[in-house]
Amino acid sequence: MTIEDSLLAEVQQVTYALQITTSDFIKVALERAVRQREIIAKERQHAEAYSKHPQLAEEIEEWQDEQYWNE
Repeated sequence: MTIEDSLLAEVQQVTYALQITTSDFIKVALERAVRQREIIAKERQHAEAYSKHPQLAEEIEEWQDEQYWNE
């Protein structure tokens, strides 16, 4: 694995400021990236399901009053 020197220098500055190790910082960043990928996959599945089976007008009308904030 190769990390650009400029990126590594920036990470080292951040980790110094946060008083954590570079290893811990990278571990957290990778864990968050994996979670984000999972969220994006679920959002795509959700959107695909709604495109295949759109909501009925009655389902949408039920929430219309909740969308009006009286501003």
